[in-house]
Amino acid sequence: IFTDPLTPCGQIIALHFSIPTVFFLRGVPCAIDIHAAQSPDPPSYVPRMFSLNTDHMTFPQRVRNFLISLSESFTCSMIFSSFESLASDFLQKPMTITQLLSHGSVWLKRLDFVFDYPMPVMPNMIFIGGINCGQKK
Repeated sequence: IFTDPLTPCGQIIALHFSIPTVFFLRGVPCAIDIHAAQSPDPPSYVPRMFSLNTDHMTFPQRVRNFLISLSESFTCSMIFSSFESLASDFLQKPMTITQLLSHGSVWLKRLDFVFDYPMPVMPNMIFIGGINCGQKK
């Protein structure tokens, strides 16, 4: 199934029928995609989404980045709780959003190190950045 991990209904169906999943995404809030793929994600070194930090941070920026990552986990647990209960009811076993997305076969990420920052990734994460990038003015 070719699906978007932000609304994991396609992943629930793929797990039910035991078929592989290909995710197509730019980024998922709370770095759930990174955690699901088991990539390293140290919160004091990898800039959080919407933090406006780069990969070269000062100590106060690293502390703020760490605090953002703590608040993200609480916020995303509330946002994705409905999908977790849907997946648990449909698949007949308790599931978290990270466990649900960890069964993805390939992650097609619309990122590019030229436009974003370098980060550690797993071999099943493929960067296809630049496919929908416009010329900056």
